[in-house]
Amino acid sequence: MLKHKSILYLAVPLLLSSCSQHISPAAPGAVTENTVAVKPVYITEKVGFDSDDPAIWLNPKDASKSLVIGTDKSATGALYVFDLKGKIQQNLVVKGLKRPNNVDIAYGLKLNGHSTDIAVATERFTHKLRIYSLPDMKAVDGGGIPVFEGETGAEYRDLMGISIYTAKSGKMYAIVGRKTGPTAGSYLWQYLLSDNGAGQVKATLVRKFGVYSGKKEIESIAVDNELGYIYYSDEQFGVRQYYADPEKGNQQLAQFGTTGFTEDHEGISIYKTSSRKGYILVSDQGANRFQVFSREGSAKDPFHHQLLKIVKVTAGHSDGSDVVNVPLNDTFKHGLFVVMSDDRTFHYYRWEDIAGSELTVK
Repeated sequence: MLKHKSILYLAVPLLLSSCSQHISPAAPGAVTENTVAVKPVYITEKVGFDSDDPAIWLNPKDASKSLVIGTDKSATGALYVFDLKGKIQQNLVVKGLKRPNNVDIAYGLKLNGHSTDIAVATERFTHKLRIYSLPDMKAVDGGGIPVFEGETGAEYRDLMGISIYTAKSGKMYAIVGRKTGPTAGSYLWQYLLSDNGAGQVKATLVRKFGVYSGKKEIESIAVDNELGYIYYSDEQFGVRQYYADPEKGNQQLAQFGTTGFTEDHEGISIYKTSSRKGYILVSDQGANRFQVFSREGSAKDPFHHQLLKIVKVTAGHSDGSDVVNVPLNDTFKHGLFVVMSDDRTFHYYRWEDIAGSELTVK
């Protein structure tokens, strides 16, 4: 394996209203990548049509019985549920969805007075959020929740990305993206999730935000609950960062990963080594690799995300990914990294295989 050099970026603060935007420009001495692709421990059984995005549900009673939920993106698509060996749990699969695109997991939404874990998926052709309780995968959305209501532009309501932010107050929000949208700063819409009074989820719009380059689309969205940030991939441009709390305003905080990507910027996953430190992994889709940035900033700049490592994987043309940092079983002792592959599967990697000698193994 080649040794990996670090890139040192110089943060350039630009004043935007009352907030600063931090841009990490390219610098000489690019980080090298592993010459041999990291291999997964398991590859899941194939979905029916087109795998797209995974999310990992941690079983609070027995981590070895945790599940992976993955979208099958088709007009007659599904949410597939896999065990930790990639075997389909047929009794939990939700079929008949109209092009489910992305999925995310959240823990502890109060429904009928009970703390409920949920899987939230975007259903593109119906313009709805679909929400299911975990681990039983029962619908708790009253048939689906319409979003981007009132938008009339072509594909402005065609849902793509989804990420759930759980604030320290306990409030839970869905951040939703679409196939295309305005460039001026309202591409993403954020909804407060709550009980509608009958044990079903309702969604209340609380803000519109997010600059868009106009180059391709915005699909992947990730939230750092502990630090309170939202990241999203503006494809073929870079990764953008905002506050997750709607009361903190809509100014962009940083942009990074704007150079060195072969094609689209795709899946974003956050591996946490402590309450404030860790890594942001971004899919460099056309190169079958992930670029790894620092989660924390520098002492002088909290929004400076340094490129640390590039990891080549065997998963092909990956759209979505997810990662957890807790031990699950004897195979995944330091966490699990799940990556979509374009052969209708999802690949399961051990975190230590991704980390190598350059990154921390929690």
